[in-house]
Amino acid sequence: MSNNYYISPISMDALSSLCCELDKNNSIKPQDFKKYQVKRGLRNSDGTGVMAGLTRICSVEGYYVLDGEKVPKDGKLSYRGYDINDIVDHCIEEDRFGYEEVVWLLLFGELPTESQLISLNEVIAECRALPDEFVEDMIMKNASKDIMNKMARSVMGLYSFDENPDDISVPNVLRQSLQLIAQMPTIMNSAYQVKRRAFYNKTMFLHPIRKDQSTAEYILNQLRADKQFTREEAKLLDICLMLHADHGGGNNSTFSTRVLTSSGTDTYSAITAGFGSLKGPRHGGANIRVAEQMNEIMAALPDSTDPAQVKDYLVKIMNKEAGDKTGLVYGMGHAVYTKSDPRAVILKENARKLAYEKGYEKEFRTLENIEILTPQVFSELRGVEKVMCANVDLYSGLVYKVLGIPEDLYTPLFATARIAGWCAHRLEELTSGGKIMRPAYKSVSHSRKFVDLSHRS
Repeated sequence: MSNNYYISPISMDALSSLCCELDKNNSIKPQDFKKYQVKRGLRNSDGTGVMAGLTRICSVEGYYVLDGEKVPKDGKLSYRGYDINDIVDHCIEEDRFGYEEVVWLLLFGELPTESQLISLNEVIAECRALPDEFVEDMIMKNASKDIMNKMARSVMGLYSFDENPDDISVPNVLRQSLQLIAQMPTIMNSAYQVKRRAFYNKTMFLHPIRKDQSTAEYILNQLRADKQFTREEAKLLDICLMLHADHGGGNNSTFSTRVLTSSGTDTYSAITAGFGSLKGPRHGGANIRVAEQMNEIMAALPDSTDPAQVKDYLVKIMNKEAGDKTGLVYGMGHAVYTKSDPRAVILKENARKLAYEKGYEKEFRTLENIEILTPQVFSELRGVEKVMCANVDLYSGLVYKVLGIPEDLYTPLFATARIAGWCAHRLEELTSGGKIMRPAYKSVSHSRKFVDLSHRS
């Protein structure tokens, strides 16, 4: 399968010249942000987020404020008031899948009854199929190297197959939300299979849709050529889906979805905004950076399980002498969590056994070294004591690797889970928002007199 890429008629020399023109008038002095008290990144001076809204869907806690000072505490993630640890623990104890239960909880605000959960599973199973010819026309044609890009395009494409796409009444948006949540694994796998054929010259396989499986089981069934997987593997993936389902209204992709929702736009446009945001390496794309970082460390060191060797290499990374030269240690630190990220704690606890069984002990111990040593190295290099924890991205990539999931799908899997949260927040914004989001930007340009074209130099 060949791809006919569009060749831009703009030369590199012309672009270089245009960029010079652009640079002249698009830089803003850092001191101006302080002068006008602009909260860059919608962050307060202490790093906390600017209060932009209210939500009943999800709570993310990582510190408390005492006498005006931010005090670190163990992280807590709650869905509709229920601690994520309790949700996951009960599913493990009862040996059942929990993602669908989380979907119901996020959308409707209460834990489902047994009959409600059965009904939801039936709806999701019936909605997994895509419209006739959709895979061939929207996904197979013009294959994309990036699965997130193809998923976003596919969501926008579904607008054309909806008889009532612009109706933003709650019943219609709920219908669209349930369909998108159900269809996302099918879209993700189809996009990946097409990429395998187009760019890797590998066999593409599209298995029949199963209606008797949980979302986690269905994903593994679709991704594996032989459709074989263990219940233990499916349960681990299910935990990942539960942990990634939502993370409050302020995370970048959810906030993007709410911003577009506030404009009154359609569901497909609003959800596509979430994909565009989550694709970024500062958000969902960070899990791939963690995997690349771990591979680099393991390749560069004789023994990456040796703390002393890892510490020396982390010094090089933070000094911008190694890694991607940004000075960042991916998978460490979070905007809200300080002492711990509950998602990372849960993943680490549940992944260890399977990782060791499948021969990934070295990778696991390498990540443990990164988690333990990064705060120490940061303190020594910067001369600043900072409470820093591993975030969910540090271990999620290894979990996917243990499950045999290719790196191409690390962020798409995140999106497949997070769409439940996006839809819940869209519905909440529609029912309680009421105003289009329109923050202020201070203009720092100066008034100038117009110059006739013939007099411009």
